[in-house]
Amino acid sequence: MPEQPWRNPRPAPRLNEVRRRVRAAPHVRGFFRTWWPSFLWAVLIFLLSTDEFSAQHTGGVLYPIFHWIIPSLTVQQFDPIHHLIRKAAHFTEYFIFCVLLFRGARGNRVGWRWTWALAALSIAAGYSALDEVHQAFVASRTASPLDSLLDSVGAFVASLALFAWYRWRGYRISRGGEAELAGSD
Repeated sequence: MPEQPWRNPRPAPRLNEVRRRVRAAPHVRGFFRTWWPSFLWAVLIFLLSTDEFSAQHTGGVLYPIFHWIIPSLTVQQFDPIHHLIRKAAHFTEYFIFCVLLFRGARGNRVGWRWTWALAALSIAAGYSALDEVHQAFVASRTASPLDSLLDSVGAFVASLALFAWYRWRGYRISRGGEAELAGSD
């Protein structure tokens, strides 16, 4: 065999040698421990996008409650309230989703980084678009790009809230986006 200087002279390690050096179990457990809340929340969002939570069904549940509180409330007066509640739900569910995604992206690390926040925001915005595509195939739902935008705004506000929270808690955000405790120099 001719000399090949670009090849690595060391042989590849055997599988049992690698297993002793790299244990998969702690990494897998850490992954599931940090990501499972966001997976469950994504399932909840998917369920909220079904026929059972369409405007007709939620209105049928909410109107009697509001009518019991305010007996003079008519259906026409309730419609804007119902619309506002549904839009606030869009904002809130993606606000929470982005916080949970940030938790997953951060993993076992401490602090705040731009990359974690952007990853969480990107996943939330992408999922909101897919959620609207899903709603396009449900007969009693309508897909709206404005709902997807509202969902993304909720995720963006969550990213800002996380940034403010870590600043308030005493973490200083460095130029590289790394969060470190103030006074740890």
